[in-house]
Amino acid sequence: MAVMIEEELAPHVRRCVELATEALEAGDQPFGSVLVNAEGVAVAEDRNRIADGDSTRHPEFALARWAAENLPPDERRTATVVTSGEHCPMCSAAHAWVGLGRIVYVHSSAQLAGWLTEWGVPLPPVRTLSINEVAPDVPTSGPVEELVSTMRELHRRCFAPGE
Repeated sequence: MAVMIEEELAPHVRRCVELATEALEAGDQPFGSVLVNAEGVAVAEDRNRIADGDSTRHPEFALARWAAENLPPDERRTATVVTSGEHCPMCSAAHAWVGLGRIVYVHSSAQLAGWLTEWGVPLPPVRTLSINEVAPDVPTSGPVEELVSTMRELHRRCFAPGE
């Protein structure tokens, strides 16, 4: 079910798409994420960095690590991770273990799996699960319908450039 995002998060959602674009242009898969504190201020951001061969270098995982090192538990609980794509199981687990708050995502894991299947691209080696299948107590919002087509196009450029 698509969601409308609060006005104060809209710039962060757009920034995630910019970061995903930067990742694609750097030879990585198009994912970007921003960690937003309770006051609505971006305190950290990152993009996918798996082109070096380390497939664990997802931005959501990097932000969980950053939060664990830089924010006390009470600030983590009230923070929001805004991300271009729904967390994979690894990132969902990291998010929950670190004690971060809400996740807002542009496109869902199910949408990405559908696109990959449509393009004849093999699915990832880890099962495509929703965040709440891995971390049932993490509040989530998504997809953000007005940006799904933009993210679909970035993924098409990455995985099926001839389509």
